[in-house]
Amino acid sequence: MAFVLSLLTALVLVSYGPGGSLGCDLSQNHVLVGRKTLRLLGQMRRLSPRFCLQDRMDFAFPQEMVGGDQLQEAQAISVLHEMLQQSFNLFHTERSSAAWDTTLLEQLRTGLHQQLDDLDTCLGQVMGEEDSALGRTGPTLAVKRYFQGIHVYLQEKEYSDCAW
Repeated sequence: MAFVLSLLTALVLVSYGPGGSLGCDLSQNHVLVGRKTLRLLGQMRRLSPRFCLQDRMDFAFPQEMVGGDQLQEAQAISVLHEMLQQSFNLFHTERSSAAWDTTLLEQLRTGLHQQLDDLDTCLGQVMGEEDSALGRTGPTLAVKRYFQGIHVYLQEKEYSDCAW
């Protein structure tokens, strides 16, 4: 459950962050799907956070690198895409199927996939060949490292309910 709180923070940035001011045209539906994703994550909580205090972990979301006005348009889209992709990957594992209500999990996966599709189109519009290195540097790399920490933590905790 500690992970879900960290992911909620990340997805709030996806839904309400720089996406609304990006140069590409994201549909209103994209924002609505993002909000639905947040609601689904709230509904998926199965255990009280008080029950899992020993498993709480601050993954130190790299907000200073991925938030604010310092990101260029292509970087912002790349960061949003990476957060969605990593979230989708995390919830698309065999271990996640065992940990969550399958109906809610499938709705979450569908919403994340839909948002990824929207951002794929957007990413193609703003990123040229010269921007292809964005996924391996700076803010996008910070997001990858953040999610790698979550993956390692879940493995160490053997994907326990409290670890999620």
